[in-house]
Amino acid sequence: MPSNGQPARAVDLKDPGLYINRELSLLAFQRRVLEEAQDESNPLLERVKFLAIVGSNLDEFFMVRVAGLKRQVEAGSVEVGPDGMSPADQLEAIRAEVNTLITNASRCFRRQLIPTLEQAGIYIRTFGSLSEAQKHRATKYFESSVFPVLTPLAFDPGRPFPHISNLSVNLAVIIRDAAGEQHFARVKVPEGLPQLIRVDAQAGPRRKTTAQTFVWLEDLICANLEALFPGMRVVEAHPFHVTRDADIEIQELEAGDLLETTEEGLRQRRFGDVVRLQVDQEMPPSMLRILINNLEVTRSDVYRIRGPLKISRLMKLANVERAELKYAPFVPSVPKALEFDPEDENIFTAIRRRDVLLHHPFNSFQPVIDFLKGAAEDDDVLTIKMTLYRVGRNSPVVKALLDAMENEKQVAALVELKARFDEGSNIEWAKALERQGVHVVYGLIGLKVHSKIALVIRKEGEEIRRYVHLGTGNYNSVTAHLYTDLGLFTTDEEIGADATDLFNYLTGYSAKNDFRKLLVAPINLRQRFLELIEREIEHHKKHGGGHMILKMNALVDAEMIRSLYRASVAGVKVDLLVRGICCLRPGVPGVSENVRVISIVGRFLEHSRIYYFRNNGDDEVYAGSADLMPRNLNRRVEVLFPIEEKRVVRFLRDEVLDVYLEDNVKAREMKPDGTYTRKLVAKGVPRISSQDVLLERNRVVSER
Repeated sequence: MPSNGQPARAVDLKDPGLYINRELSLLAFQRRVLEEAQDESNPLLERVKFLAIVGSNLDEFFMVRVAGLKRQVEAGSVEVGPDGMSPADQLEAIRAEVNTLITNASRCFRRQLIPTLEQAGIYIRTFGSLSEAQKHRATKYFESSVFPVLTPLAFDPGRPFPHISNLSVNLAVIIRDAAGEQHFARVKVPEGLPQLIRVDAQAGPRRKTTAQTFVWLEDLICANLEALFPGMRVVEAHPFHVTRDADIEIQELEAGDLLETTEEGLRQRRFGDVVRLQVDQEMPPSMLRILINNLEVTRSDVYRIRGPLKISRLMKLANVERAELKYAPFVPSVPKALEFDPEDENIFTAIRRRDVLLHHPFNSFQPVIDFLKGAAEDDDVLTIKMTLYRVGRNSPVVKALLDAMENEKQVAALVELKARFDEGSNIEWAKALERQGVHVVYGLIGLKVHSKIALVIRKEGEEIRRYVHLGTGNYNSVTAHLYTDLGLFTTDEEIGADATDLFNYLTGYSAKNDFRKLLVAPINLRQRFLELIEREIEHHKKHGGGHMILKMNALVDAEMIRSLYRASVAGVKVDLLVRGICCLRPGVPGVSENVRVISIVGRFLEHSRIYYFRNNGDDEVYAGSADLMPRNLNRRVEVLFPIEEKRVVRFLRDEVLDVYLEDNVKAREMKPDGTYTRKLVAKGVPRISSQDVLLERNRVVSER
C-alpha cells in the first residue's frame, strides 16, 4: 500500500514506453562495436577490424531490416510494434541514428586510425600524394591488372542506365566530347581485385623496410580514367555505393523444389530494390540527381560519406601480416575428460564416462571433428544424423559425413538452405552430400532449422547407445576459434531419445508436442521457458533469493520481456547478459528495478546462450541455439538443452557467468533510456576483462 493508504495501481506491462525499438537497439549495438575501434587499448589492426565489422553490419542492416521496413511502408502498413513505432516512424529514426553512426565511424577512421597506422608504418594515400616511384608502380599495376577488366558503361538514349549490383562500389563519371557536350558514364570497381593496392617497393633480401603504402582501387581507377575514354576529357568522377534489398522471400508453399527456389532467390538478390545510396561528400547535385532518378531512390535514402565508401573492405587491411599489431595468439585446450590412450580407448569411451562440456574458443573445436571422424571410421557406428546451419568452406565436418558414407554408414543431414547469406555455400554442400548418397533434408516448410545437434548411433555388444553433441554455435571450425560458444557431449538416454524424436520430426512427419528434457521451438520451448521464469517467481515469493542470469545475443520477444518484468516486480534479481539487441528497459521504477542489462563485445563475438535459474538452491542451467526473439521461438527449430552434472553447472555459474557479471573493462551497462555506459572503476579496484580472464585460465590449463 502507498503511504496515502490507497492501493497501488497495477502497472500496464504492455505500455509502449517500456519497450525499446528493435532496430534502434541494433544500431546501439553497432555503436558499441564502433567503440571497440575507438578503444586505444585494443591492438591497432584489431581496431581496424572492428571498424570493418561496423561497415559489414550496416550493410546487412540495410539489406534486411531497412528493406523490410520499406516494404511495409510501400504496402501502406501503419501497424506498430510493442514500442509503439510505425514502420515510417522507424525509418525516420533510423536515418538520424545512421547519420550519426557513419559520421563517427568516418571520424574514427580519419582522425584516430589513419594517424596511428602511419605511426606504425602503414599508409593509405591518395594517388596524387604518392611519390613518383609509387605512382609508376601503381600505374603499371593498373595497366596490367585493372584496365583489362574494366567496362565503362555510357548512359544515353540508345544505352539505358546500367544495372548496379548490390554492395558494389562504382564511379559516376562526367566526360566532355570534342564538341563540348557532357555525358554521364558509370565504371564499376572490380570486386575480384584487391581493394587496397600496395604501391611501395616490398621488402626483400636487400630491402629491410617494413613500411606499407596502399591506395584505394577506385582512386587508382580515377587517376587513369582517360585510358577508358580515349579522345574525351574527364570532367569529374565520384564514387558511389549501392545497397539493395537482399532478404530472399521464399514462397515455400508454392515452391516445388526448395533448392531450386533458393538458387533463383540468390540470383535475384543482386538486383533487388535499392534501399541505400552512399556517395562521397563532394559529389555535385547534378550528378546525384542522375543517380537518384535512375536508381529510383528518395533523398532520404542518400548518405553522404566523408572518407572511403564500403568500409567493410578495411577487413583486408586488418589481415596485413603485422603480428605485433594484433591480439596475441592462443592455443585452445582440450578438457582432461577427453584425454585418453588411443591404444585402449576412443572418444566414445571418454564420453561414456561422463558428460563433457566444451567452452569455445578457450576449448578446442577439434574434439567435435574427432567425434564425427571417429564415428565415420568406427565399425560399430551405424548411423550419423546432424543439422548443418553455417559450416563454411572446406568444412572438415562435412568431409567426415562424406567419409562415413564411403564407410557404408547411414548418414542424414539437414542442411538449412535459408541460412541468410550462407545460402550459396549450403547449396553446394547439400549437392555434394546428395551426390555421395547422404539423406539430405533442406528444411521445413515455414521454419528455419537453427538448432545445432549431432546424433551418433553405435552398436555396443547387444545394446544400441546414442551419443549426442549439442551446441550453441555452428559446426564451423573457423568461427569456433573466434566466437564464444558451448558444446556438450552426452550419452544421457532421455536426451538421446529426444534427439531421435527431433530428427524424426525434421526428416519425416511428426505431430509430437513434447520432449523429455530438450526444449524445442516451436513445440515446447516458449511454454517451458515461461514456466521456468514463473517457477523462479514462486520460489522467491516463498523462500526469497530468486535469481536468474540469462545470457543471449538478443532479447526482443514481448511476452518474454513481460514475464521478466513480472519477475522483477516480484523481487527476483534478473541479470541479463545481452550482446546485441535488448528491447527491455532496465531500472524503470516499479517495473524493472531488479533488472540489470550488461553487454560485452570484446575480442570474441559473445555467441553462447546460457540460461541460469537459481531454482531455490537447486541450480538449473540450459544452453542452446535460441535467443529470446519471436523468430527463434515461433519460426525456427531451436533446441535448448539442460546442463545436469552439478560440477558443470557450478563451472558455468561461478567461472563463466559470474566473470561476465564482474567485467568492468569491456562491459557496458544499459540505462533506462536505452543508452549504454562503461562501468566506473574506483581507484584501487582490480580491472576485470572477462574474456582475458577466461583466456588466462585456459593458458594455465594448457600449460599443466
